[in-house]
Amino acid sequence: MSAPTVPATTLPALPHWEQTPADLTSAIREIKGALRARITASGRTVEEVFGVVEERVRAAVEDIEAARERGETVWPEIDYADIANGTVPAEQLALLRRRGCLVVRGHFPRQQALGWDADIVDYVESNRFFDDYRGPGDDFFGSVGSKPEIYPIYWSPAQMQARQSERMAAVQAFLNGQWKHASDGVQWFDPSRDSLYPDRIRRRPEGADSGGLGTHLDPGTLDLWMTEAYQKAFRHLFDGAVEQYDPWDAAHRTAGPQYPGSTMCSAFRTFQGWTALSDMDHDQGVLHTVAIPEAMAYLMLRPLLSDVPDDDMCGVTVNQVFPAGDRWHPLLMRALSGIPDVRAGDSVWWHCDMIHSVAPVRNQQGWGNVMYIPAAPWCPRNESYAARVREAFLTGSSPSDFPEEHYERAWPNRFRPEDLNETGRRGLGLD
Repeated sequence: MSAPTVPATTLPALPHWEQTPADLTSAIREIKGALRARITASGRTVEEVFGVVEERVRAAVEDIEAARERGETVWPEIDYADIANGTVPAEQLALLRRRGCLVVRGHFPRQQALGWDADIVDYVESNRFFDDYRGPGDDFFGSVGSKPEIYPIYWSPAQMQARQSERMAAVQAFLNGQWKHASDGVQWFDPSRDSLYPDRIRRRPEGADSGGLGTHLDPGTLDLWMTEAYQKAFRHLFDGAVEQYDPWDAAHRTAGPQYPGSTMCSAFRTFQGWTALSDMDHDQGVLHTVAIPEAMAYLMLRPLLSDVPDDDMCGVTVNQVFPAGDRWHPLLMRALSGIPDVRAGDSVWWHCDMIHSVAPVRNQQGWGNVMYIPAAPWCPRNESYAARVREAFLTGSSPSDFPEEHYERAWPNRFRPEDLNETGRRGLGLD
């Protein structure tokens, strides 16, 4: 059956909660009933709409399985020089959009990345961080069993030099440009300007044991179904016009509210990412993703099927990451695939809606060190968050998306305002 011709404006309106509902159970029951009714009013059943998505996703899963059987890496790999020169081959661009993830080879010179790694060690040791460290500040990254593995450090010269570098800006603009960022007379974000979203550092030493991180995704939780902006962002899924759903369309995603939580991200990120500060082999506790951007449609519609209890969104709730796993999403889990070997200076990127995990490791061979730096283009949501980031930067505080640990406030050698270049100033909203 083809997509319906019923105008979306004639379909029943959806209830929405712009703040976290006081009664989550009742709200879940209400939104699920309303979504089912809206899809049914389009002339299609929930099962039919989900079936369209499932068929599309199954083809992508089988494509990934076939690539692995041929011994190919699932992850596209593009040289930084091609990004900088505008010479990325068309077939690589097509693969990037199909898989939604990327390794940028030689994003930074290897010696520069190794130098940043050494500088971070000097930075934390000179400020007696390990004497003062109070343990994991959140339950999520605390689960890796590190001492520490995730450093709650944000304002080191190395991190800020990477964030405001021309090479980082070039890659972020390239990645932002894969998205549809203007429609209906609205520019949803500026692809050429990043908001310098500050995040932490991971340093995992040789010989380490790490529990890894389970499969999850980070764009939001119940707000993805319950807020008006996200209902518009996922409109094609809920209007029965699922064939029109485009995971690269930023419409309505860059200004709406998010439900607060200890693991939330206030910013809109086109891609999550990190930059390698050490060489890492593919079997040493590395990042894995379900490299299928369209899988988000599967995740959003799956709770509406009849085998899911009416008060359950396949385990999604507030104050936790969005879970994915074998219970509700076994088809997707078949495609979970790790990154290839990376070298210091390479960077790794994945679409903001993608399921990802970090594999566990025993007796790690070599260091596993990264700086988390995403692509978070300038838009209303990110401009609002930038005001809080500026205050954290000026005071050396932990940014408001992260636990209130504030180790760096009194550190004399943190990155200073006078060290900002034009990219850095624009990214913090100072120009």
